[in-house]
Amino acid sequence: MIEFEYAEALKRLPDQFFAKLVKTTQALKEEGHDVINLGQGNPDLPTPEFIVKALQESSERGTFHKYPPFQGFPFLKEAVADFYKREYQVEVDPKSEVAIMFGSKTGLVEISQCLLNAKDKVLVPDPGYPDYMSGVALVDADPVFMPLKQENHFLPNYQELNPADLTAAKLMFLNYPNNPTAATATKSFFDETVAVAKTHQIGVVHDFAYGSIGFEQDKPQSFLQSEGAKEVGVEMYTLSKAFNMAGWRVAFAVGNPSIIRAIELIQDHYYVSIFGAIQMAAKEALDHGKAAMIQLTATYQERRDAFLAAAEAIGWTGGTAQGSFFIWMPVPAGYQAEEFADVLLKQAHVVVAPGNGFGKTGEGFVRIGLLDHPVRLQEACERIGKLALFRTPS
Repeated sequence: MIEFEYAEALKRLPDQFFAKLVKTTQALKEEGHDVINLGQGNPDLPTPEFIVKALQESSERGTFHKYPPFQGFPFLKEAVADFYKREYQVEVDPKSEVAIMFGSKTGLVEISQCLLNAKDKVLVPDPGYPDYMSGVALVDADPVFMPLKQENHFLPNYQELNPADLTAAKLMFLNYPNNPTAATATKSFFDETVAVAKTHQIGVVHDFAYGSIGFEQDKPQSFLQSEGAKEVGVEMYTLSKAFNMAGWRVAFAVGNPSIIRAIELIQDHYYVSIFGAIQMAAKEALDHGKAAMIQLTATYQERRDAFLAAAEAIGWTGGTAQGSFFIWMPVPAGYQAEEFADVLLKQAHVVVAPGNGFGKTGEGFVRIGLLDHPVRLQEACERIGKLALFRTPS
């Protein structure tokens, strides 16, 4: 059997940090242990029935059995524009300012191939979603990490960055509500981002994957709500989180026309767009899914509140949970993130994601996924409490 050597681009891809965690978790399950998995980011609830029905009915249309338009059906782009007008009061041209994508993960990897050359500088949040680095590695660009620190509400501080890096940077990734820190961003922060991007000619990619999930009726801010945002960047929105459509692989980018053209150009060479019936179901979700989005956010808030109350009861406090379906919790004194996660897995059979897996600045934290029922979240805290790692309230 010939062993073929991989291309240099594949060799540059970062290691999958959580592969070992997944393997250990599976081994414990195979041994018969009841493992509570709070380390994942895969929505656990089904897609709303009205969206599934739209797919079922649309799949019978003969026109959808042919190759769809390479850049997506106009009806979905128009639904995206209507959605942004309705939800964020942002005017979007469906013909020039919307690109349909195979999930936002694809777009977040593609964007580096669209706008970066080898050794170009790109600003990346630390901690951040690991796949930003996948695209950066494929083009052999140079990442400049922007630390997300608790004292700055997990927002990058542009004043702390090296001015030379800002001048050289061609692209910047942002993500709010944030994975993994569960922090949200303000309009003033996005206003500042637009100003920085204009000054230094940086393209901004705002990953808005959790845009529908903000707590205490605090609706997450869209980057495009800041004046001038479309001049400097795009926002990527996925239906995976808003409507539990993770397996459907449908998302879109909205914003700067030249970036939209670049995304569509690269996808013209990679894909023949998404099955038309899925695009029609996505239109149905955007047009009529407001109630479903509100209900889903309420479900995550109920889970968040249940976890935080149970965690406080065992002395585990200080978490961040403003948006997304995650909670960013500090590790107890004397532990590193990976060590703490290993203890919870092996001694309590509770899976959490160590923060250093998302970047160096994530050390000292773990990410909790709110992707199980409240009773299981409470049970997880009870198991952890039995390890006596925290000082319980007096």
